[in-house]
Amino acid sequence: MEELIITAALTGAEVTRAQQPALPVTPDEIARAAEECAAAGASIVHVHARLPDGTPTQDKAIYAEIIDKIRSRCDLIVQVSTGGAVGMTAAERLAPVELRPEMATLSMGSVNFGDDVFLNPPAEMEHFLHTMKELRVKPEFEIFDAGMLHSLQRWLKKGVVEGPVHVDFVLGVPGAMAGTPESLMFLRSQLPPGATWTVAGIGAAQLPLGAMAIALGGHVRVGFEDNVWYRKGELATSNAQLVARIARIAREMERPVATPDEAREILGISR
Repeated sequence: MEELIITAALTGAEVTRAQQPALPVTPDEIARAAEECAAAGASIVHVHARLPDGTPTQDKAIYAEIIDKIRSRCDLIVQVSTGGAVGMTAAERLAPVELRPEMATLSMGSVNFGDDVFLNPPAEMEHFLHTMKELRVKPEFEIFDAGMLHSLQRWLKKGVVEGPVHVDFVLGVPGAMAGTPESLMFLRSQLPPGATWTVAGIGAAQLPLGAMAIALGGHVRVGFEDNVWYRKGELATSNAQLVARIARIAREMERPVATPDEAREILGISR
């Protein structure tokens, strides 16, 4: 079984300091959190940016500052978000990709997102993909529901995207596919040949789905974007605490944790 890739999703666009006092918001805080996660076993850092008041932003200059500060501290693969926040324009969401990070997320469809709707029209999705291909940025295809995986399979058949692909199953968002073992097993059974996959369980789903992924040969995303708790009633003290727990479980299950360079090799990322 290949080494386990742990992605640290540090900040997201929704979580507030009122919900999680340890949430990293400024570029310096995000870079420090990334360094801590690297030391704990992460090989990818998933980046969202915020304004000083905590408002989510896709400002390219702020992303550039975050990326520079992370790279000055550690060798993690930097994966920028093109999800941004609900209501942002496609141009806003795509702006950080112009910085040519090693990876970027690409959501594969529209989905109800709590009380909001996260819109991803097909034409915009293809524009995101073509931009990533042009700039040699590795896409991570975000799958919130089974239909999104089928859309990716259609892209593969049409030659819009070339395999092998890497996908992230985001499970447990209110309005999308449930964060259950059954959901994960079904999606895994529908993967295109050669695909690698990560699971991001939302809230209480983060730990059990992460443990399943370790056993099944997948990879794991943890962090405050998806879950602010260490256990019921106990807030996590840092993103690194969540990374360290998954790394510890992987060691107990005798599955090595990937270094950033090993993750690059698994994902087919050339520097």
